[in-house]
Amino acid sequence: MQEPVLRKLFLGFIQIHILHHGKIEPFYGSWMIEELAHHGYDVSPGTIYPILHNLEKAELLETEKKVVNGKSRKYYKITEKGEDVLEKAKEKIKELTHEL
Repeated sequence: MQEPVLRKLFLGFIQIHILHHGKIEPFYGSWMIEELAHHGYDVSPGTIYPILHNLEKAELLETEKKVVNGKSRKYYKITEKGEDVLEKAKEKIKELTHEL
């Protein structure tokens, strides 16, 4: 029973992490997989890309295609709506952290 609950929580943390980095600078999917691995998340392309697409569909991220070293990459960055969501999430995280 705990495993599905933890998975949902971790997916939420991953989304917040993605929005945070999208606010700092544009990133591409495989870079985000590596970044999340540094924080202990084992995320596969089959997990990260649907999350990125859902955040884009929700208008929290936007994309720009760039060619780098002959490779076409899709770079993600936060939108204004995404920044609002990120700020609200940060407020709730601070509140919860203080309570715990």
